[in-house]
Amino acid sequence: MLLADVVAASHAASATRSRLAKTAAVADALRAAGPGDAATVAAYLSGVLPQRRIGVSWRGLSTLPVPAPEPSVTVAEVDAALTSIGAIAGSGSGASRAAAVVELFERLTEDEQVYLRALVTGQVRQGALDGVMLAAIAAASEVPETEVRRAVMLAGHTGPVAAAALAGGSTALAEIGLEVGRPVRPMLAASAPDVDAAWEQVAPDDGAGVFVDGKLDGIRLQAHRDGDEVRLFTRSLDDITDRLPEVVEAVLALPAQRLVIDGEAIALTEDGRPRPFQETASRTMSSTGVDELRATVPVTPYFFDLLHVDGEDLLDLPATERFARLADLVPGQWQVPRTLAPSPTQAAEFFHRLVTDGHEGVVVKSPSAPYAAGRRGAGWVKVKPRHTLDLVVLAVEWGSGRREGWLSNIHLGARDPDTDGFVMLGKTFKGMTDEILTWQTARFLELETHRKGHVVHVRPEQVVEIAFDGIQTSSRYPGGMALRFARVIRYRDDKTAEQADTVDTVRSLRA
Repeated sequence: MLLADVVAASHAASATRSRLAKTAAVADALRAAGPGDAATVAAYLSGVLPQRRIGVSWRGLSTLPVPAPEPSVTVAEVDAALTSIGAIAGSGSGASRAAAVVELFERLTEDEQVYLRALVTGQVRQGALDGVMLAAIAAASEVPETEVRRAVMLAGHTGPVAAAALAGGSTALAEIGLEVGRPVRPMLAASAPDVDAAWEQVAPDDGAGVFVDGKLDGIRLQAHRDGDEVRLFTRSLDDITDRLPEVVEAVLALPAQRLVIDGEAIALTEDGRPRPFQETASRTMSSTGVDELRATVPVTPYFFDLLHVDGEDLLDLPATERFARLADLVPGQWQVPRTLAPSPTQAAEFFHRLVTDGHEGVVVKSPSAPYAAGRRGAGWVKVKPRHTLDLVVLAVEWGSGRREGWLSNIHLGARDPDTDGFVMLGKTFKGMTDEILTWQTARFLELETHRKGHVVHVRPEQVVEIAFDGIQTSSRYPGGMALRFARVIRYRDDKTAEQADTVDTVRSLRA
């Protein structure tokens, strides 16, 4: 299959807002790819390089060679070339890698060059996200989507599942199972505004109560042990084993030879309160200086689910049984804070205690739920205290992909009473419906003062209510701080910019 065919499928998917049309475009491409190229094509159309990283940055691709006049390069050739580029190392590797990049890109047409550059730098935005891709694999192979979803859960990535489904249908998918050492997609939690709402979603009719886990602001970890070998995977399935030796030691101390266990790693203060998330995250940023980081920012593992132990898969067991097995295996100091709450009142009391202790909130869990990896199912529902601020929009960026033609990413500013100006706290495009995008595009074009590239600067007049999870230190912005996970709640036409929250208020929340 030619790379040009993948580019055409990507363009077709990005040209429509219809999920069915996107699915059809991707499914057609997978059929055309066949079992041989399906894994690579599925990855490319998901915006993912199978190699993950090949040592080439946006700067290294800022200048491209003269393009080829006609498409001629196959997907397999591109994949092989990228693998070779990623393997270049040693003295003079920079020059060798640059030469190999030029050699590949000069064989591509202009459209192919633009697409591959976006793919390598993580900028593909054609809209073939998980929901579309899973449906497309099911359509292309004529198998039930539930079978595709479970296989992807266990395989971790869509590419191998696409190849298996096209090669052998349901029979081939059924052969994909949990393998110790290969990460599965983690189960995710839906959200609720408060404990009562979460209780309504997961509480059983028999009045048996629900599990309530502490939600820790740490690094999601999936630990695999096979004898004396341990591997640690992040939520995005990256291997960070060499960066957290104290977690490896903890897993090796457990009384099992083979296991897959789910949890978090978090850095704590001497009194047991969580340190700022950035300090915990620093443990995953580099594989150098690990001993020094361990000494200065040690992390503690907290495990909350058990997926496999000594040859037995537990994924499909109800949470009650999995959690009991976990409690028998893991010492109390490494178990996530957990209670079996018989009523919403007691669940709320646990929530308030965890928040008082400095944690993010809780996850309310159904006692009968299996481990539905890779999905935000009804079995787990997270509840966090919602912080909000009324901020002022300082600028807006034109969107891409399905948001092309709309002003999307907004720059957020807090009022500075000392200067009568505004201090930028970050950006967000979260929480915006199509109606909001339509409205804000018209609104901010009315307020436009000037443009710089894809950024439209506006008069600081429009107030927006923003929810966020916390405030972190940031050298990117003049105020030295930024909002974490900011999202739009609503635009406040009832407030003027002079009534927006001040930077002093934001600083007090950080403290």
